[in-house]
This record gives sequence, structure tokens and C-alpha cells, in this order.
Amino acid sequence: MLPFTFRALEEVELGPIWQAEFEQRWPHYKTWFLREGEAARPSYATSVRMLRAHMPELMPAYEQVVELAGGGDLAARMLSLYKPPPYLAACSQGVWSRDGSPLLVRNYDYAPSRFEGVVWSTNLCKRVIGMSDCLWGLLDGMNEDGLAVSLTFGGRRALGDGFGIPIVMRYLLETCSTVDETRAALVRLPYSLSHNLTVVDASGEVVTAYLSPDREPIFRPFPVATNHQGIVEWPEQAKATRTIEREQTVIGLLDDPSVDADSFTESFLRAPLFSTSYANGFGTLYTAAYRPTLGSMRLIWPTHVWELGFDRFEAGEHTEVLAEPTFATSAG
Repeated sequence: MLPFTFRALEEVELGPIWQAEFEQRWPHYKTWFLREGEAARPSYATSVRMLRAHMPELMPAYEQVVELAGGGDLAARMLSLYKPPPYLAACSQGVWSRDGSPLLVRNYDYAPSRFEGVVWSTNLCKRVIGMSDCLWGLLDGMNEDGLAVSLTFGGRRALGDGFGIPIVMRYLLETCSTVDETRAALVRLPYSLSHNLTVVDASGEVVTAYLSPDREPIFRPFPVATNHQGIVEWPEQAKATRTIEREQTVIGLLDDPSVDADSFTESFLRAPLFSTSYANGFGTLYTAAYRPTLGSMRLIWPTHVWELGFDRFEAGEHTEVLAEPTFATSAG
């Protein structure tokens, strides 16, 4: 039984609230950033040059967070999220879209000890709501234009000279409005690890992007992603996370005409989509259900639903006991 407190924070331009978060979490992130030695991480000059070259729209916000972080070299390098230390998660996601209002549902499976648990509402370039990672990156989210994006680990061992996926997620939601714009951005960005992004826009168009550091992105008009990219390339990881079984489960739900929005969402609260492998680093920490065209989202656990949105975002917190669920809660 693991009690974990989730929080919702709002700051139109990142300022003192974000600064307090940074000060609390920086010791952890500093340890993570240096775990392979400082020489293994890119210099400040390289980090800024790459961010400016590939994500220039984020530079004003980046300079702001670096200033709020005290302007130190290590913090500035870490906050660029260029070539960060590798990290693995599991996760399942799918888009249900039968009623004219696309619903992106995802489970985030990761280690509680390495999870921030903060939903941010911001307006850096656009109004964005999403689950924080690496202090100003995102794990999933939506923007005011009706675009929603979610990530899973891609199930490949390849490493490269590129960006960590949380800053890519932030960049997409700050600068893109449609699936086509998202694809164009993803084609030109370099990545440090393999990840799968499922993207849906206000028109209902959906794409899953298979991103890797060692090959060009692969785009599929496929509304499901778990932890492989078409084929299994890391069998041990695939078996441990049940990636094939989870993918087939989501596909089956989407193919079943009797499954509505509520039952689709509730399925993410049950095995095999819901995982209790917290000790192994990939237990389900939350289920998120985004209705981007409505500007609303829900954070869902087996016994609680937390509603947030652009028109109704109230800062607050919820403490969830992470344990094997006994009941599924309606959350359509």
C-alpha cells in the first residue's frame, strides 16, 4: 500500500510556484542528471544551441525557468533535456472516437519514487494542461486548440544524441494545433530514446508516431500504443510489461461496438491494462482521460475521479493509495 499525493497547479507564466517546485525537486534531479558522471552530459553551450536550433519557440520559457532555477550551469543543462540519462516506463494508451468528441485514455506505468505527480495548467505559447515530468516537460496533455498527446516507452534499447521525450511533448503542445503539424515537427527533431506518441486533434484525426534515435519516425493511423513499435525488439522487456497483451486488449475494446466511452475508460482500471508492479518500476500511477475538443480531462483511480479543464481548473491535491484495485469507477 503506497500513499501518493497528486497535485494540480496553475501558473500562466512559470514563476514562484514553479520555482518552489524546482527547489524541492532539484536535489533528486541533480542526482539523476549526474548518475553517469558530469562528463556524460552535454555542455551548457551544446544544450542551448540544440534547443535553439530545434525548438526556438521554447527559448523564452527556457530562459525563464533557468533564471527561476538560479541560473546554474547544471540546472540549465538538465532543463534543456538534451541527451538526458535514459529512463524506462511502460504505459498503455488508446483513442476512442465514436461520438464526435475524441477521447484519449492512457495509463502511466512507472516507479512512484521517480514521479512528480503534478498536473500543470500554463500558458507559455498556448494554454496547455498536462502531467509534468522533468520539471517543465510533459507525459501527456492537451492544448486550447483541441490537440492531445500521450507517450509510451517504445521498447527499444537504442540511445542517441537527441532530446528527452518530456520536452518534445511540451514543444508539440505549445506549437502545434493539428496532427499534420505534429507530424511535421516530429520528423525534424532528434531523440535520445525510443518512444511512441499517440496524437489526436479536434478533427478526430489520429496518428501514432514511433520515434527512435537511430531511424526516421514511423507514422501509423493507429489509435493504440503500448511498448513496442510494430514488432517486439526487446523480448525481455515486452514479456515483463505484457506489451502485446495490453495492445491487443485496447484494440479489442475499440473494435467492440458495445464498448462506449465509459466502459472503454473503465477497462484501463483492470488488468491487463492496470498494473500493480510498483516494486518493479511499472505500476499504474494514474489513468488520464482527455476530451481535448471540450478542453476537459479526468485523472482516474479505482476509487476516485478528479475533473480538470481549461474552464474549470482548481489548484488542489488528491492522495491515492496505490494498491490492487477491487472496483472500477465510471469515468466516461
